[in-house]
Amino acid sequence: MSLRINDTAPDFTTETTQGTINFHEWIGDGWAVLFSHPKDFTPVCTTELGYMAGLDPEFKKRNVKIIGLSVDPVESHGKWAADIQETQGHAVTFPMIGDPQLKVAKLYDMLPADAGDTSEGRTAATNATVRTVFVVGPDKKIKLTLSYPMSTGRNFDEVLRVIDSMQLTASHKVATPVNWRSGEDVIILPSVSEEEAKAKYPDGWRAPKPYLRIVAQPK
Repeated sequence: MSLRINDTAPDFTTETTQGTINFHEWIGDGWAVLFSHPKDFTPVCTTELGYMAGLDPEFKKRNVKIIGLSVDPVESHGKWAADIQETQGHAVTFPMIGDPQLKVAKLYDMLPADAGDTSEGRTAATNATVRTVFVVGPDKKIKLTLSYPMSTGRNFDEVLRVIDSMQLTASHKVATPVNWRSGEDVIILPSVSEEEAKAKYPDGWRAPKPYLRIVAQPK
């Protein structure tokens, strides 16, 4: 069965470029982004890893840890990291999971159960479904999943935007409208009564329709 939003993120213990980790323990009381790659030394993923390395400070501001996965061994990741820094201008400072037995990829339904048990002989094409992003919350629940085709680089600014929304809406009874960015107006949830809304927002709100109550982002 495929993983869905609000499912508990499967826990695992594995080797990374920064030593052995237990995923849930590593997340701790913060958030995490797990993003996967079909194979080391693939061109699109090289650009993605470099970009994420540049964004790492922004994720840290939001108490979000980053971890990457590729089905090749950890030793291979270290060599790839040198290429990433040389070509993209950013050093990869977050851990990269080595998954040569495909255990994590299959645990997260990024490869079918009959994909075998080794990365040996596999190509990026045979690992095509390993192009997924998972955002996991402090409760260890999956908050977001994104799967991309092989030929299209992922938009990690969008992942950051969605995390801003999820962290805001976890603390306030609001939703964020289309293309929302932090600091812009939000929508009061339909489940919030008029009386509760007036108490929360004494300066009022705009309501082009009774069910569409638009208000400044809560502080």
